[in-house]
Parts: sequence; C-alpha cells; structure tokens
Amino acid sequence: MESISIELRRTSGNVHFEATSADHPAYPIAYDFVPPLGNEEGLSGLEALVMTFSGCVSTAVVALLLRLGRHVEEYTVHAEGERTEHPLSLRKIHFHVDLKCANVTADDMDWVFRQAQEISPVWIAIKGNVEVETSYQIQAD
Repeated sequence: MESISIELRRTSGNVHFEATSADHPAYPIAYDFVPPLGNEEGLSGLEALVMTFSGCVSTAVVALLLRLGRHVEEYTVHAEGERTEHPLSLRKIHFHVDLKCANVTADDMDWVFRQAQEISPVWIAIKGNVEVETSYQIQAD
C-alpha cells in the first residue's frame, strides 16, 4: 500500500501553518484561520477541502471526456462549499463546470459525473458526509 506523506509546520504564534508533500516539496500550502485565532494569511481547512475536491474531480472529468474522444478546449470550475457553524463543518459542495467542447453532449456530461463519483478518491472520501450537487454549461465552438 502506498502512503502519502505530508509535513505541516506551525509558522507563527497563532494558527498559521505551512504544509508540504514529501513527493512535491516545492509546492507548499499555507493554512490559517480568521482573527483572533489566525490572521487570514492562508487557506482554511474547508477552503482547502473544496479546492482539493475540485482538483481531484476535475482530473477525473477531463480524463473521462478525453477517453470518450472529446476535445476539451476550455475547462473552468466554480465550486462553492456550504458550511455549518455548530459544529463547523462542510455540508454541501456545489460543483459547476463551464466547458468549451464542440463534441460533448449532455448525456456525456451526465455519464462523466456518475463515473467521477465512483473513481475520484476525494469524492469517495467525503461520500456520506458531504452532499455534492453538480451542474455544467457547455459552450460549443
């Protein structure tokens, strides 16, 4: 079994941290929180989770579209996480794809999202804890 090794180091007197991956140490990520606990000089954990979800699912979506023989010219995601306050957690992710692709259909996108739900490691990890709502806009050439 392969493991993922992350080092997170506190870098200030409050709750500012910097995390690096053993496999990609040149790409640190700063984490922080809102005042008075933090200084908002980095991502909150929930922001990072929504970003991670978006990157992981997008990798699956684009790979699946390419496997279908679709030519993806442009791909943009807008993701929004709905938080709950007590306890502070993530309740729902709205995941919207804007796609420029001349030969993709609505049926293709519906299939791709169903498949991504089954193969995206981050989606699998949050399943049952965070609701995910997907949508898309297809722009032909």
